[in-house]
Amino acid sequence: MNESGAGAAAPMSREGIDHALRGLREEKDKISAALLDLEGHDGNRLLKGARLAGETWRRWEEARADIAAVWRLYDAYQRVLAEAEELRARHSRPAPPVLVELTGLLVGESVEVPGGEVPLERRTLLGETRERITLDEAVAQMSTGYERAAEVVAAADAAWTALLVPLEDVEETWRVAARLAQALDGSRHPELDRLGRELTALGRVARTDPLSLVRDGRPDTARLDRLRDALEALRRSLAEAERLRDGYEQRLAAVTASIGDVEEAERRAREARTTASLKIEAVRLPEPPALGGGLRHRLADLEALRRAGRWAELVGRVAELDRATGAALEQAHDNLRLSTGLLDRRGELRGRLEAYRAKAARLGFAEDERLTGLYGRARELLWTAPCDLRRSTAAVFEYQRAIKECEGGGR
Repeated sequence: MNESGAGAAAPMSREGIDHALRGLREEKDKISAALLDLEGHDGNRLLKGARLAGETWRRWEEARADIAAVWRLYDAYQRVLAEAEELRARHSRPAPPVLVELTGLLVGESVEVPGGEVPLERRTLLGETRERITLDEAVAQMSTGYERAAEVVAAADAAWTALLVPLEDVEETWRVAARLAQALDGSRHPELDRLGRELTALGRVARTDPLSLVRDGRPDTARLDRLRDALEALRRSLAEAERLRDGYEQRLAAVTASIGDVEEAERRAREARTTASLKIEAVRLPEPPALGGGLRHRLADLEALRRAGRWAELVGRVAELDRATGAALEQAHDNLRLSTGLLDRRGELRGRLEAYRAKAARLGFAEDERLTGLYGRARELLWTAPCDLRRSTAAVFEYQRAIKECEGGGR
């Protein structure tokens, strides 16, 4: 008869013992289900099958020890519970000695901790050499060990979930980029090699030590995100280089045509500047730069890269030439608008002057000497080359104001 802890508590009643046994059976089932769930957790299976390193290896070793200790304590716990249930089943009306024994099993220090020796300083001459705890204390110890282990398992699973699938996607992007680089010129690509080495190192850490990449309780994907962005940009560049290689003649023709547009726009801008300088007084228009020739030199330089098969470099040069051509075309158009704008302004003033003259005639002031004089002065300014736009504008405005005065009777 086991009487552990019987002297530490008053014997329980038969009803109290039956109530305690029902609660303990439910508690045991919950503990068993939780431990089985932990064993079957994806994170637990991954940790068991992975080659771990660093912080993850250290924490998993601690978690494994916790899990093993919980299972051993659980076995001891359920043996005591089974002993109590068996004893109760043998006695439908337990006598006081049986109640004392059952009380010792249920509330006394009845569970022998596996491997738990009592420290020497806590022993007595005839006392236990093995550590013994109550069922409640066993549950508390199991809960602590379970929570520590579950935290490690859940953290590793969350880290792998956040890292492994994106990592595989980035690795596939690198492989696609490597195939493109090999197909383009067959030579090594320094930037692709550098990114590949960094990706390999990160992949090793993510697969063997994911917990080292957790920051503030969350997997840190910043480094992986940077690699993804860099490799995706490189892949797009290499894909563009492949398209350039396959359609080089058409692309070259388009760039050549754009440079021709620049040269034509620059020619028209120069002609417009010459015309404006002759017809508009005191004009200091800037000399339009001749950028078309430089663009053609850059176009010729592309051929050397094409012959060498340096398509990855060539796509950048073509893009730069496209941008330079677009900027040169815009500048030529700006210069053209600057010169033609002055001539357009003169034409606008001429049209406005004639419209005001027609208005004066409708109002019956066609023979008015003052209006005739103002009109003649404005017309002379506008039809004289070079035209003084400032004085012409003032003259047209004065003619307009005089018409309004006549119309209002304010002569």
